[in-house]
Amino acid sequence: MMFLFFPLGILFFGFIFYQIKYAKLNKAGNRISGPPNWPILGNAQHFINIPVEDNMRILGEFIRKYGNTYRVWIGQELNIFFHDTEDLKTIMSGSTFLNKASTYDLMKPWLNEGLLISKGKKWYSRRKTITPAFHFTILEEYLNVFEKQSRVLCDVLNKLMDLESFELYQAVNRYTMDVISESAMGVSVNAQTNTDSEYVKAVKTISTVLHKRMFDIFYRFDLTYWFTKLAREEKKALKILHGFTEKIIIQRREEILREKEKKIQKEANDVGAKRKMAFLDILLQSEIDGKPLSNLDIREEVDTFMFEGHDTTSSAITFLFYNIARYPEAQNKCFQEIVEIFGKDKNKPVTFENLNNLHYTELCIKETLRLFPSVPLLGRRVTKECEINGKIVPAGANIGISPLHLGRTEEIFPNANEFIPERFDVVTNAEKMNPYAYIPFSAGPRNCIGQKFAMLEIKSVVTNVLRNFEIEYVKSSSGEPLLVGELILRTRDPLMFKLKPRIYI
Repeated sequence: MMFLFFPLGILFFGFIFYQIKYAKLNKAGNRISGPPNWPILGNAQHFINIPVEDNMRILGEFIRKYGNTYRVWIGQELNIFFHDTEDLKTIMSGSTFLNKASTYDLMKPWLNEGLLISKGKKWYSRRKTITPAFHFTILEEYLNVFEKQSRVLCDVLNKLMDLESFELYQAVNRYTMDVISESAMGVSVNAQTNTDSEYVKAVKTISTVLHKRMFDIFYRFDLTYWFTKLAREEKKALKILHGFTEKIIIQRREEILREKEKKIQKEANDVGAKRKMAFLDILLQSEIDGKPLSNLDIREEVDTFMFEGHDTTSSAITFLFYNIARYPEAQNKCFQEIVEIFGKDKNKPVTFENLNNLHYTELCIKETLRLFPSVPLLGRRVTKECEINGKIVPAGANIGISPLHLGRTEEIFPNANEFIPERFDVVTNAEKMNPYAYIPFSAGPRNCIGQKFAMLEIKSVVTNVLRNFEIEYVKSSSGEPLLVGELILRTRDPLMFKLKPRIYI
């Protein structure tokens, strides 16, 4: 009998401790409407043992049932979701809510305290230091990388042209990996031609780890996670990723020192000169408070750039091709615009000025990011109790923001589920759009620092692909693709495409 009472006693006292510790948070959080709570679990039961595509659907149902502001408990974690643009302006425009939500801590093993998840003075000083790296004069240098790697992508796609259908995302994902590694570190991992690369496999492993840890409650807590096979795979992948980045940093730092000692001016076609356009080189020459960045400081930011510029851009490019394949008239308009600007020579290199003149193509990209934002959920952390337009938010709560649901709001975007690029045309659309209604790159001080880089990369690749191919979407028998709102937006089933050679008239 004693053996029965002992575990029951532990559970009882654990429950009492839980109630006392989180009493204040519970009281404040439950003033906000939301689904009924279960002891210990909170509302986690809504997200356990369900198909992955149901996560965002459930959050959408909560909006319809509980309004534009609602709360969801995941265990002792209070998450308050805001869906009103005035609330979002308060949250995103000022300096009160600059800290990222607690779920971002799951990225620390890889990114440590890089720009994405750092806070306070460290975030501010890093942001100030890194911002010049995305000045248009620097971005212009990255075009050589976009051009070279998009040509490799076209060679890859050319070999797939005879297939009845194929999954485009995999090819695009390897393309963005090559672009971001060369842009960030000045070296190519040759992901498009060497799919067995140890580094490429490690990045995929870490992406899987982050997805599972953020959306599977079993993997969410360290106590249960560190004994799993996934944790062992993460440890192995991190050793590869950090080792690779550190090796490149040390090599490049030594090269710069040798150049200074010998006072050698590298020529334009030299390997060292090519690396000068890399994000890494800018960091190596940067200082904070008069001190150079350490190898760890630089690794944090290079790894962050790798993370933020890889899967996010892959998602955007794939969904863009999906949209213009489903709307052939939009694809034709993009192609005609490309021909008007670049002519009929498929080999003419892209230039910064020409890409900036792709007006209609940019409208298609913006409309794609409204319908399919690469990051479907954003999160902030509340460090002290505050009021947001009359709503009391307790300290310790996470704020959730969904660019995906916001972009599909009929009151903000009429015919919200239709692909209408013209809605972003400021010339024909006189009504000014609320800046907090369209936030695929977030907004305010913590907006995406690399959004101009991403837009140029997307324009560059769509230019070269459409100059060579006509894209068709092969519709699945299961109907419209089901969206999975994890760390990066994807579809449950792969999007399948078919290519035809581009015919010039």
